Amino acid sequence: MTTQDRAPASGGRVTITEIARRAGVSVPTVSRVVNGRSDVSPRTRARVEDLLRLHGYRKRPAAASPARATLLDLVFNDLDSPWSVEIIRGVEEVAHAAGAGTVVSAIHGRSGDAREWMRNLRSRASDGVILVTSALEPTLHEQLRILGVPLVVVDPMGSPADDTPTIGAANWSGGLAATEHLLALGHRRIGLIAGPPRLLCSRARFDGYRAALEAAGLAVDDTLVVPGDFRPESGFTGCTALLELPEPPTAVFAASDQMALGAIEALRRRGLRAPEDMSVVGFDDLPEVRWSAPPLTTVRQPLADMGKLAVRTVLGLARGERPDSPRVELGTELVVRSSTAPPRGRFPSLPSDAIRGPGPS
Repeated sequence: MTTQDRAPASGGRVTITEIARRAGVSVPTVSRVVNGRSDVSPRTRARVEDLLRLHGYRKRPAAASPARATLLDLVFNDLDSPWSVEIIRGVEEVAHAAGAGTVVSAIHGRSGDAREWMRNLRSRASDGVILVTSALEPTLHEQLRILGVPLVVVDPMGSPADDTPTIGAANWSGGLAATEHLLALGHRRIGLIAGPPRLLCSRARFDGYRAALEAAGLAVDDTLVVPGDFRPESGFTGCTALLELPEPPTAVFAASDQMALGAIEALRRRGLRAPEDMSVVGFDDLPEVRWSAPPLTTVRQPLADMGKLAVRTVLGLARGERPDSPRVELGTELVVRSSTAPPRGRFPSLPSDAIRGPGPS
């Protein structure tokens, strides 16, 4: 027995907070052990039970103090996109209805920020974590497991641990539908402004694009595939690169709405228009694209619904429930608006000063 573990000589009543401190776990984890819940690892449970027996802890009557409100951590890599706002909107709706509070954080892909977030999480005794398009170091995942804090991953960057529930969208079928729509309009030279290749969703959208082309008897032309990072600037740069080809594509599938808006701006800067000179399809169906000029044809992914399901799943895990399936993909849907049309011939000649970089004109 360590000095830290010895019961106080005064025989005073030990608190659940003190038990948690001595066990090196969160207060909710000790509460789960006290209440006989199953969602605690055997090693942690044994450690907490030993301390409870050592200190003679007795559960207080339920009426002695009000129950602590549930607190959830919602963690993004970055918070600089309307995409994030849609996830937050879904999370907040269900969390509020369940009486749960939400702490929103961004770790910016930096290990130092992630470790600082973990320290803050321990101090505020979070009841669950929703991780969105982010990656935590294995040691931080292990700390969550030791603390008994359930984790759900939304739109995972890679393949998470087998026991971590994930929620995503049908990205492959969305990429397929976007490309098939352009093919059905008569386009045969279809460009792709791809997302970051490290993300599963980017690779799935590219694979859907490729599958549609191959089904139509067309090979992927590598010169028509340009990199992007989901931000408008990369859509502008990618579309500009496609327009500079000796034979530009007649249509482009941008793997995010923001890149699609950047592509439309690149057309405008050259005196061109969508869909007259190039059809453009996006991916997300963010609220703003209904009001773009022209309104954007896009693939709707249910971002708010993904956030809602993430809250329901993590609250269920906190109650000791396991999801019916650890991997959930919500359906996507093609929404046809005014940015796509059949191809209308070759590009007009361009003045030498027609190209300007992104930014206000």
